[in-house]
Amino acid sequence: MLLIRCPYCEMDRPEPEFRYGGQAHLTRPATSAGEEEWAAFLFLRANDKGAHAERWRHAAGCGNLFNCVRDTVSDKISVTYKAGQTQPDL
Repeated sequence: MLLIRCPYCEMDRPEPEFRYGGQAHLTRPATSAGEEEWAAFLFLRANDKGAHAERWRHAAGCGNLFNCVRDTVSDKISVTYKAGQTQPDL
């Protein structure tokens, strides 16, 4: 079972307590952006092999959103950090 550390609760908890929220650190286009730019923002995401920054929510716990860096090959989470913080260098 995958254990995820909530940076707010500071506890390792089982994955079913959390909800995946998609790719982290996306920049929303300006409201004046064209359809192509909005379509890319809404539907195109990085699908790289290896370390990937993601958003998660501790749904069955504190309810806070946070970010983590997870390896998409091994499923190992290397670091979790609070929303609004910059992604740590790995």
